[in-house]
Amino acid sequence: MKNFALFAFAVFVACASAQAAVWQPSPGHTQIPIWPEKKIPDAVPNPQPESLGAADWAKVVNVSTPTLTVYSPKGKNTGAAVVVFPGGGYEILAMDLEGTEICDWLVSRGITCVLSKYRVPHAGPYWDEKLGRVHPPHFTALEDAQRTISLVRFHAAEWHIDPRKIGVIGFSAGGHIVASTSMRFAKRSYAPVDAADKQSCRPDFAIGIYPGHIHNEHLSEKQNTTFSTEPDIRVPANTPPTFLLMAEDDHVDGVEQALSYYVALKNAGVPTEMHLYAQGGHAFGLRPSKLPISEWPQLVEKWLHTIGVIAD
Repeated sequence: MKNFALFAFAVFVACASAQAAVWQPSPGHTQIPIWPEKKIPDAVPNPQPESLGAADWAKVVNVSTPTLTVYSPKGKNTGAAVVVFPGGGYEILAMDLEGTEICDWLVSRGITCVLSKYRVPHAGPYWDEKLGRVHPPHFTALEDAQRTISLVRFHAAEWHIDPRKIGVIGFSAGGHIVASTSMRFAKRSYAPVDAADKQSCRPDFAIGIYPGHIHNEHLSEKQNTTFSTEPDIRVPANTPPTFLLMAEDDHVDGVEQALSYYVALKNAGVPTEMHLYAQGGHAFGLRPSKLPISEWPQLVEKWLHTIGVIAD
């Protein structure tokens, strides 16, 4: 009985430790906070502690201190860089399925990967006394995304990046961030905090893989450049070239997400390429399957060649 009690206690401690763990990059990579200490805009008061859970993928919750992690090519360096925004419905972050696994692919192609661990405080919409309005749950994530793009451009020389070839890729909710950063760059969503914010937060190219939170079924023909979750936002003509990919049997966000954004981009005159597959569902990432959609990385690579981001 005594041995059993000790065993049970050990299991309890191990489980508690696992729950308290936070996500860390693989050895050789370091997370960098993207905001100066105590200068995180619109920080949620008394946030819950960040934690890491595991299922079929690493699930990070309660992120209140956003970071970036740089993954640099070890061989050929094309000079291009891509900021990766994992998905998770603005409640969690799929940090391996739609994060580190994406970085492994990009780095293998000579592209610097910058993995964003943006805020997902799981607080939902909240009232902002300063602005006198409700923030949607993606508001702080957009601040983090704009800041990250500016930081990458600010450190371009140090990280061996061409500041004219900095793009974004996002999955699900991360695809929504891709769309937001592609349109909201003329005026950033927070007050500048240092020299990095003098750099543009406009991505040079954008890739949305099964993007979510975009479709608005009430878009009229004259309003087809409206970004549905924030009706005051229009797709500007200088939105960066965009690549979209989705499965028609995606029952989480629905194919209308990519279709709506595609129509808005085309009507704004933005160079856009879109691929739809009959099967694939949602959250397939880079993990192999027997379905043709698993070959999507090759399509992205060909497109990057087409728009002149990478060369043979």
